[in-house]
Amino acid sequence: MSDVHVIGGQVERGDEILTAEALAFLGSLHEKFAARRDELLRARTARREEAARTGKLDFLPETAEVRSADWQVAEAPEALRDRRVEITGPTDRKMTINALNSGAKVWLADLEDANTPHWENVISGQVNLYDAARKQVELHTPEKSYTLRTDIDHPTVVVRPRGWHLPERNIRIGDRDAVGALVDFGLHFFHNAAYLAERGAGPFYYLPKMESHLEARLWNDVFTFAQQQLGIPHGTVRATVLIETIPAAFEMEEILYELRDHAAGLNAGRWDYLFSVIKTFRDAGEGFTLPDRNSVTMTAPFMRAYTELLVRTCHKRGAFAIGGMAAFIPNRRDPEVTERALAKVRDDKNREAGDGFDGSWVAHPDLVPVCREIFDGVLGDKPNQVDRKREDVAVTAEQLLDVASTPGSCTAEGLRGAIDVGLRYIASWLGGTGAAAIHNLMEDAATAEISRSQVWQWVHTGVVLDDTGEKVTRELVRRVLGEVRAELAEIIDSSLLDPAAELFEQVALADEFPDFLTLPAYERIS
Repeated sequence: MSDVHVIGGQVERGDEILTAEALAFLGSLHEKFAARRDELLRARTARREEAARTGKLDFLPETAEVRSADWQVAEAPEALRDRRVEITGPTDRKMTINALNSGAKVWLADLEDANTPHWENVISGQVNLYDAARKQVELHTPEKSYTLRTDIDHPTVVVRPRGWHLPERNIRIGDRDAVGALVDFGLHFFHNAAYLAERGAGPFYYLPKMESHLEARLWNDVFTFAQQQLGIPHGTVRATVLIETIPAAFEMEEILYELRDHAAGLNAGRWDYLFSVIKTFRDAGEGFTLPDRNSVTMTAPFMRAYTELLVRTCHKRGAFAIGGMAAFIPNRRDPEVTERALAKVRDDKNREAGDGFDGSWVAHPDLVPVCREIFDGVLGDKPNQVDRKREDVAVTAEQLLDVASTPGSCTAEGLRGAIDVGLRYIASWLGGTGAAAIHNLMEDAATAEISRSQVWQWVHTGVVLDDTGEKVTRELVRRVLGEVRAELAEIIDSSLLDPAAELFEQVALADEFPDFLTLPAYERIS
């Protein structure tokens, strides 16, 4: 077995997580699966080049039998049958307690987009998940003490590890950096799987950024191997897959099929999906150019096709369909702004509940009652609406790719907004905070990805702004970037703002599209 070396420094209680036995388990996971992960990442590149060249994706002819066959995913455990409201957030100690006290049915404990993978965050997150599983998590500060409420049911914890593409350079296995996804999954599974399984409370996972059913097959094999290694019954693990890339939208049924012993459902989001549209079709011309990011809602025709297909697919196969994020943060000092935003949240959740989703995401505890009320009104005493098959839905490849009919404009305000939010978020991320409150919204890495991707797309397709008539060029972007940077210098320390601006320019104005902002960003942190 490959030698496992911890390069990262000491973290409080890190010795409880980085035990010799846990590291040996990580070594076995990497020895068996890291090479396959590398092959699948290379396959992404080949498929993306073909899609960009042709401007097309389609349902796979070689898996038509899977789509036509009669099969179901494994029946959900009791702890996952009611998912009407899920709160998301990073695994710092305060958020852990607040999420468990929120009244939500599920907490998506995020080791991915809402978490800067500073070494301390990576390991302290595992410490907090260990304590959360055992209901022994608390925090005492000079201002306030945070403890778990005893008068409510705490949400089921579903852990989101990093995507396949991200490394963990603070752990070396043999001659390579560890795979971030295997570190996050492996450490959590090793320390908590048996404990959670005895209580019917997991272990459960959210799987991000997948692009094919072959990547789902890899995860399924990881689950099977891990359960065998630790003597956990096969099928104990349950995973919900985020369909947040456009290639995955064409393989929803195949992804569920590969994970069928371990599948719990699929999730539909917005920012990462739009980011994937730009990334996949970056060389395909104007037909895939998106208007201002905030104008691309879930009611755009190609987004409606995606979400309706997701509900139809999930319920056809006995899986749960989980809706997207309500990222709004209520502002108790501005009730008018709050009420307008809450009206939009209600509209969004009413649409999801009416379309057949079984639950949805919120980013703030104050939104839990709003989401719960709406889904209560549709579900009544039922835990979900999997029995609503949506057989009226029939979605074609052309509908999933109909980006050109998206309403909206490309504006100077949209350009400035993308640069502003991108800079603010990247500065926050570099400083160690991956879930950042920006303009009354809780933002994560997907926000920065769509922001810089849209700027890159507008430059490379020669967009002319509808309101000013200016063509979006590198020179225009640099000018606006300089103006926004000067404005933010009053509120963001230069030690974070300067590298954030450099990084934004690097990934927004590169000749070749960088696949992930977080990869060059990761090189700038420890």
